[in-house]
Amino acid sequence: MIDLDNQTDLDIDISGLETIMKELTTKEIELIFTNNEEIQILNKEHRNIDKATDVLSFPLDFDMPNMPLGSIVISVDYVDQKAKEYEHSFEDELTLLFIHGLLHLLGYDHEVDNGEHRQKEEELIKKFNLPNSLIVRNS
Repeated sequence: MIDLDNQTDLDIDISGLETIMKELTTKEIELIFTNNEEIQILNKEHRNIDKATDVLSFPLDFDMPNMPLGSIVISVDYVDQKAKEYEHSFEDELTLLFIHGLLHLLGYDHEVDNGEHRQKEEELIKKFNLPNSLIVRNS
């Protein structure tokens, strides 16, 4: 289940995200939609990078029954910008970023792994018929 905290005035349907999540985990997650200004604050505070970003993941450091997997924060400003740039829908871009963040919560880390994160993203992108732009821009 997704515990949604929509800090924007957009009405966003997350039913597709729920479907993808159920493919990967039975744990609950917190999903936060925010703007570039707020995600920049989080990025600086948690990663010491003073700029806006697309998605941040905050996995819980321990695994206990009935505990959530963690939190995903997505900037809707960034979603809108990249959807236009890559010429696909807002919903597709949001889904791509959700998959990326969810895989981080599940322990995948493209910064240190041997391509497993990218491989799993590609598998999910194909399975759910999403645009390949995430694969292309992260290659």
